[in-house]
Amino acid sequence: MRNKGLVISLTIIVTLLCVYYLSFTLVTKGIQQEATEYARDETGSVNFNKRQEYLDSIWNKPVYDLFGAEFTYREIKETELSLGLDLQGGMHVTLEVSPVDIIKGLSGNSKDPDFLAALEDAKKAQRNSQASFTSLFYDAFKERKPNSGLGEIFANAANRGRISFNTPDNEILDVINKEVEDAIDRSFQILRTRIDRFGTSQPNIQRLQGTGRIQIELPGVENKERVRKLLQGVAKLEFWEVWSLQEIGGSLQSVNDMLVAEEQAKGGVTGLDDALSGDSDLSSLTEEDDLSDLTSEDGLSDLDGLESDSSDALADLAEDTSAGSLDSLEAQVPQISPIISQYGPFYYPVEDTAAINDIFSRDDVKALMPSNVQLSWTAKANKLDDGTELMELVPLRKLRTGKAPIEGDVITNARQDFDERGQPAVYMNMNSQGAKKWRKMTSENIDRRIAIVLDGFVFSAPNVSVEIPDGSSIISGSFTIEEAKDLANILKAGALPAPTRIVEEAVIGPSLGKVAQQQGIVSILAGLGIVVVFMIAYYSKGGLVANLALAFNVFFILGILAQLNAALTLPGIAGIVLTIGMSIDANVLIFERIREELRNSAGLKAAINAGYQKAFSSIVDANATTLLTAAILYVLGQGPVKGFAITLIIGIFCSFFSAVFITRVIVEWMSKKGDDAKISFATPLSKGLLSKLEFNFMSKRKFAYIFSGIFIVVGIVAMSINGLNLGVDFKGGRSFVVTFDETVVPSKLETSLSSSFDNQGTEVKTYGASNVVKITTAYLVDDESTDADEKVEQALINGISESTGLTFNRDDSQVDATSFTISSSSKVGATIADDIKNSSYQSAIFGILVIFVYIVLRFRKWQFGLGAVIALVHDTLFVLSAFAISGLLGIKSFEIDQVFIAAVLTIIGYSINDTVIVFDRIRETTRLFAKDSIFDTFNVSINNTLNRTLITSVTTLVVVLVLFIFGGEVLRGFSFALLIGILVGTYSSIFIATPTVLDLSKKGS
Repeated sequence: MRNKGLVISLTIIVTLLCVYYLSFTLVTKGIQQEATEYARDETGSVNFNKRQEYLDSIWNKPVYDLFGAEFTYREIKETELSLGLDLQGGMHVTLEVSPVDIIKGLSGNSKDPDFLAALEDAKKAQRNSQASFTSLFYDAFKERKPNSGLGEIFANAANRGRISFNTPDNEILDVINKEVEDAIDRSFQILRTRIDRFGTSQPNIQRLQGTGRIQIELPGVENKERVRKLLQGVAKLEFWEVWSLQEIGGSLQSVNDMLVAEEQAKGGVTGLDDALSGDSDLSSLTEEDDLSDLTSEDGLSDLDGLESDSSDALADLAEDTSAGSLDSLEAQVPQISPIISQYGPFYYPVEDTAAINDIFSRDDVKALMPSNVQLSWTAKANKLDDGTELMELVPLRKLRTGKAPIEGDVITNARQDFDERGQPAVYMNMNSQGAKKWRKMTSENIDRRIAIVLDGFVFSAPNVSVEIPDGSSIISGSFTIEEAKDLANILKAGALPAPTRIVEEAVIGPSLGKVAQQQGIVSILAGLGIVVVFMIAYYSKGGLVANLALAFNVFFILGILAQLNAALTLPGIAGIVLTIGMSIDANVLIFERIREELRNSAGLKAAINAGYQKAFSSIVDANATTLLTAAILYVLGQGPVKGFAITLIIGIFCSFFSAVFITRVIVEWMSKKGDDAKISFATPLSKGLLSKLEFNFMSKRKFAYIFSGIFIVVGIVAMSINGLNLGVDFKGGRSFVVTFDETVVPSKLETSLSSSFDNQGTEVKTYGASNVVKITTAYLVDDESTDADEKVEQALINGISESTGLTFNRDDSQVDATSFTISSSSKVGATIADDIKNSSYQSAIFGILVIFVYIVLRFRKWQFGLGAVIALVHDTLFVLSAFAISGLLGIKSFEIDQVFIAAVLTIIGYSINDTVIVFDRIRETTRLFAKDSIFDTFNVSINNTLNRTLITSVTTLVVVLVLFIFGGEVLRGFSFALLIGILVGTYSSIFIATPTVLDLSKKGS
């Protein structure tokens, strides 16, 4: 084997990296266990609020020392192998920025009836269209007013300079699209800031490009009402005057003296509090050391081109400190308290902010500070060269009313541009009312700072250089283009309305997540155990090597997931289980080839070389087709499908590397030893098994065509009679998983709830256990508001209470004989349901087309490509028919949802694996026996690969059966689809795909 050293080196490197990244997960689990024990009371119950307080207290504290490198709890949480919400509980929300309100705002809230009607038409059309809302609005507007231009609506004072009556419609549409895009960016910035301070570990927020949607995941969150208010609350933009250090220095010194006296009275240290700043040696600290690493603050000037003042606020702070308002920092070191850090007053490391909040919230400290001082943290930290992140606590000047002097509703526009020096800047305009207030505020604060505050956090605090008379201002300074764009978006939070609405929501209780974890672990261990035993029983020492490769495979998958900071979800676990079943396929191919060479009297080393070489092409093709389907799942799929796709992609690469390269290194090393230690690839049980088959498959193809045709026709009839059980994510609506202490009768509960939900499509069915039900309803499906969410939930609670006499318990771990709880809930709006359904269909169709192209390119004949596609369409229809027939016969009504689509695409990838193996052997046999009839060639090829086909199918089938039994109700439909798919995929490779190629070639007998 060539490059053996490279394979060994790469294996060692990847293993060490996986050990490194997975070590953070082990440390995290240990700390969480400590937090649980800390929060456990005498009765053994755990106070989860107290547990979270413990974790919050060490959030920015070093907790892990690895070879001299210290990591805070926050850092190890960011690096650990995280769990998806379905495995630990939490909340998933998809928000959509409403373009309707933005367009209304741009129109100056026009009352034109045709304009308003066009907006309503566009809202209705969006439910069944993939086009942008702006395009739908324009089409509706032109339909109602074909001879009018958009300038009639949007040419107003707010758009002066951008839109006039003569501006072409396409340019106005560009302005509207830019405002909508800016609104999405603005909402994203605001939400990200809020989420970062929500108090949950590992929040995830991302824009769904091209959709106008923002997706948020909050692990461990259960209070959905609080989350809804947080995410949908209107942004509050304000402008505040800022106190200088000279003005409040005396108060700060008094607080400092009091805290120092407290430390001395306790016999504690003087100097910085160890709990805040560690054991830093301050003896050589100077003002220059404190301030040299910090960036300069922004300057503020008017649009008349006056020179902006880019004076350094921190340099001013240094002058204030040495000027006498406080004694010089260096002189104060022996008597300094936590309130004045080594970086200067009001500048603190991020990890100290919680303790500083505690100090300033004390009544005795408040008494020493002026009553008109309001302290607010900056939104972002400044990072020093040594990696320290500093936050500034900005002292704002409160008015008697308690309100800010100017609020964001006076801003008419803000945009990123460049100043006269070519540097990124922000141009801001105010209305006449705001301009008047702005003139007064800037004239009274020359050479002072004004803070721009959003949701209570300071985003910028520029220095005023001149009075600004007309409300048109430039904010300039040491911005990057991205920072200037962010600030412009923040300022526009008061310019145009950009409300968000929740179009998709899922809440999973921690108890349900814990059950899912256990089911996933059982599935993996059971699947691994079965495969390990079978491989040893069938392939002897070769099986041991394959099992070692399988262990590497699973270990690499988990380690790489941790490195990529990807969450492990329940569908992701299904991907691992499936990878376990599929990863032995390569080794089976190789070992069967080696056994074939040995039967042909080749020597051991020659047989090993030939086995790996001849199997390589088939292995590459099989993995490539599965990789293509997984990539399509990732690109076009949403939500849980993406988690499954990521795990499957990683698993394909890991299984290929471990099965092809790692096993070869081990096999060749073992084959170099003496005769007694020779590696073997058969046991007495498997020796010669299925090795001399001569079954005439091609003669049975017409029976297969008839059987498949009948089954699919029956399935289509069943679909037309009973329909398919579409899940909430395909049809929209709300669903709830409700847990009781004892068995409930779904039919009785459904009758009661139908009345509560105004008879709007309610379904109740057992969900995994007799005391758990899943309730799905279309009640208020078109209303995506928070009020509707609360109304539906209350109707659910009332209906269950009336039917059962039980009370609702929000704590899903405390259900007893008198209560019930909602273990999880989900909502999918009609618009997003349509998008999910369309993207799912696109995934399946696109996957089949891509495979067709790949097969044609690889085998150079269109008959092979078309035969493969016909077999894949057959497999898809067969699985759908199985679902429909199962529901019609009352066996089980499985849902058709996103996860089902993932199963179908996985079946497509798996089925094409089998087909490619047969096609590859046909190509090889044709080259060796060119004179044989194509009929005989196809039969011989299928017989030669039947051993591998049956072994792979049986082992994968057993693994998926384990998933079906132990994987839980969430994956029941997924695993059922895979069970049918594996059976029919194996069958279609032999009786549909290959015979179809034969018939298309018109050479069969």
